[in-house]
Amino acid sequence: MTQVYLNGAFMAPADATISPMDRGFLFADGIYEVIPAYNGVLFRFEEHLIRLERSLAEVDIRNPHSRAQWRERCEQLLRANGGGNLSVYLQVTRGAAEKRDHAFPSPAVTPTVFMMTNPIAIPAADSPETAVGARAITLDDIRWARCDIKSVSLLPNSLLRQQAVAAGASEAILLRDGFVTEGSASNVFIAKAGTIATPPKSHAILGGITRDLVVELCHQHGLALEEREITEMQLRQADEIWITSSTKEVVPVIQLNNAIIGNGMPGPLWKALAHHYVQHKRRLCGLDAPNAHD
Repeated sequence: MTQVYLNGAFMAPADATISPMDRGFLFADGIYEVIPAYNGVLFRFEEHLIRLERSLAEVDIRNPHSRAQWRERCEQLLRANGGGNLSVYLQVTRGAAEKRDHAFPSPAVTPTVFMMTNPIAIPAADSPETAVGARAITLDDIRWARCDIKSVSLLPNSLLRQQAVAAGASEAILLRDGFVTEGSASNVFIAKAGTIATPPKSHAILGGITRDLVVELCHQHGLALEEREITEMQLRQADEIWITSSTKEVVPVIQLNNAIIGNGMPGPLWKALAHHYVQHKRRLCGLDAPNAHD
């Protein structure tokens, strides 16, 4: 990463500074998005921007840019960092006020806008026949009641993810009142007896862009899918478990806590979905074009 974006200017990361009075720093008063780009092409950009707009509206932060302006800045940042396969992280906070006060500044201050890129590792779905799968653990969902807002207030998520890492796992699948909500940084799918299921959208989960694409692809290709509540027992007895996110796409989970899922290998439904996902991505991002960067 050679360039970041901060409040209208592109600069080296070391030159990007914000006020200590910024409410994102003091209160985690802000929202964010992570948009993948393949071959320099933003993937599901409109869907990410719709979610960005919704999150901003839910916390009453003024959207500082139009969709066209957001796209222009994202594409310029991608070019400044070499293009290819990168994720764009963008964050909008309420801005810096003159004094620390829980109440919003009145009159409103100018939002702070920060953007950066990170390389995207090769996802498991790109090589379904050689993918080895991931390990997850279950933990109680200790987060707040508005997980549908993509807030920068991620301390509970970080604590949960760290518990997973300390246990030798890559993700924590969260349970609330005996039902699956989502992962610490992912949505959750299960498959049982040929039918795929994922928890319905609610305030308890973030409406994942990749989650929604997986739902769309299942419907398009005749894979049986239900959006319904999933109990802890149904999770434990699943034939397959998947976790989804914008940068990791669709990852098979082959071990939950100390139990092997299925036969301990990525399952057939995941392989079918992975094929459809990769084909969709390649079409949208021109990855089959001459000189495309895989």
